Amino acid sequence: MRAATCADPGQPPSAPREEVLQTAWHIPDYRLDLTLECGQTFRWRRFGPGWLGVIEGRRIELVQTGTLLTARAWGREQDLARLENYLQIRTSLQAVCATFPDDPHLHEAIRRWHGLRLLRQPAWECLASFLLSSAKQIVQICQVIERLCRRWGRPVPGPATGPRLWSFPSPERLAAASESELRACGAGFRAPFLLAAARAVAEGKLPLDELPRRPYEEAREQLLALPGVGPKIADCVCLFGLGFLEAFPVDTWVKRVMQERYFGGRPVSEEVVARFGRRHFGRYAGYAQQYLFHDRRVAGRFSRPHRPAGAAM
Repeated sequence: MRAATCADPGQPPSAPREEVLQTAWHIPDYRLDLTLECGQTFRWRRFGPGWLGVIEGRRIELVQTGTLLTARAWGREQDLARLENYLQIRTSLQAVCATFPDDPHLHEAIRRWHGLRLLRQPAWECLASFLLSSAKQIVQICQVIERLCRRWGRPVPGPATGPRLWSFPSPERLAAASESELRACGAGFRAPFLLAAARAVAEGKLPLDELPRRPYEEAREQLLALPGVGPKIADCVCLFGLGFLEAFPVDTWVKRVMQERYFGGRPVSEEVVARFGRRHFGRYAGYAQQYLFHDRRVAGRFSRPHRPAGAAM
């Protein structure tokens, strides 16, 4: 029996030609570098003076100069509206931060990394990406996702020269793959989980498109019903893919910073941390989580313990 490989399935058809569109936004508090490199998305790469990525099968180039954010997209006019939603251009960071409690740790993290934003990613890509993220570093996650895109994605329209790009594989295409093929592309022990999720979405058992219209708790429970999806992955998908900004994903970094700064160093469970985060930080708890996560992971700084009401549970 021939072993499965991650080789490209022959020469892919040429990508169709698309119109090149350009737009720009003046945003005083948007840090594109922090936003794309903070671990919430895995398909952007440095390209010339800016960034190159793929959103819903469209090639996107982004360049930021001061407060001016410029985008080039290969596609149609409606793709610019999707890009604006993806980047959450209309979200007021000032209004988000104004909702937070008087919390010195959070305010210091926001001061250091001001401009970091949350993206609104395609739900399926977000779910599949975080399923693949378990026990891997960000660089490794990016590599596995790139192999999957080359193997099961579609060629993305773009210029005649420059890097070739592929769309993220649809759930239907991954559902037709075998577990051994996914393992050969680097999915490892996550392969059966990715396959199960792809089949659940492709068969309509997990209605991802409907989940944003349901209560956060219900959407989270539906995601938790998938094999391999725990609270952290479910909350990442809720936050980055479904638009539930109250979600508070808890991984090793977040648990560590929360125990150090809010629980006096006492060990507490991930669920206790998540519940406290949602209650303490409010309806934009996901923003607070991302600032604290990035600050702890990158800066690694410690502060004196902060014990707001309700932390000693």
